[in-house]
This record gives sequence, structure tokens and C-alpha cells, in this order.
Amino acid sequence: MDTSGILEDAFGRVRGTLHRTIDALTLEQLSFRLDPDSNSIAWLIWHLTRIQDDHVADVAGLEQVWTAKGWADRFGLRLPVSDTGYGHTSEEVEAVRARAEMLTGYYDETHEQTLHYLGRITAGDLDRVVDESWDPPVTLGVTTCSTSGRPRTSAGSSKPASCRPFRRALR
Repeated sequence: MDTSGILEDAFGRVRGTLHRTIDALTLEQLSFRLDPDSNSIAWLIWHLTRIQDDHVADVAGLEQVWTAKGWADRFGLRLPVSDTGYGHTSEEVEAVRARAEMLTGYYDETHEQTLHYLGRITAGDLDRVVDESWDPPVTLGVTTCSTSGRPRTSAGSSKPASCRPFRRALR
């Protein structure tokens, strides 16, 4: 398997986990929060997709799917269009409410853009510095691995069956 294949497989696993996790959930279930300071499943999925979209578009030199494909307008959030969810207040987390079809639709289009970009990556590209504001500077390899790993963690943590309070809330 080549570099592109490994990365495509990692991102493909995220997509499968995401769909298995939320496809059958209602808006109420997706929006449920254990307490005022916790994140909802909808927010977690939106956030992980915004991060992937933002990071991949940046390193690929592309417009984000969020704006290019009209997802910002469809979601209609009262947030800056560039917002990815970092540092959100409880009120901002609460404002991110969306049905499964909306969340997976946006994720799937972001996933497709990601795969298109990954198909062009070679092993030599992974050492290219993409962010010099960190010490050490961040390479494409580090960015790609962290972007593919974060969603698996977020999508997996949003599985209702993995958390007793969620199971009770979803009955």
C-alpha cells in the first residue's frame, strides 16, 4: 500500500464510524447534552468535520467545502463562517443543532474533497512544512495524521452505546 492508500484508509475508517454512530439518531438525540458544559453529538460531528475541512483545504490550497458547497448557508448557524468550534462557549455549542442527514451530508462532501487531495500525496510530500508558527514547525504528515486521528476519537466518543448516561437519555 502506498502513502495515499494508507491515508485514504485512515480517513475511510472515520467515515464508517461516523455513519454507524449517527445515521439512526433523531435531532433530539444528536442535540442532547449531559450538562451545560458538555458537547452534543451534533456539535462533535460538526466540529470534527469543520476541522478536517479547514485543515485539508488549507494544505491543498482549496476553498473549504463549508463555503464552496453552500453548507454554511444550509446549516444557518449564527457563527462566523470561518468558525470551526475551537473555544466555543456553552451557548455556542448549544446553537449547533442539525439532523443526521445534514451532518453526514457535509461530512461526506468534505470526505470526498479529502480523498481527492490524498490521491495526489506522495511519501516525499509528508515532510513539507505547512505551519511555521509552531516549534517544531508542523509538517503535512503531522497535520494529516492529526486530522485523521481526531475525528476517530470524536466520532467514537459520540457513540451513545459507549456511555451509560447517553443510553438512558436515548430511550
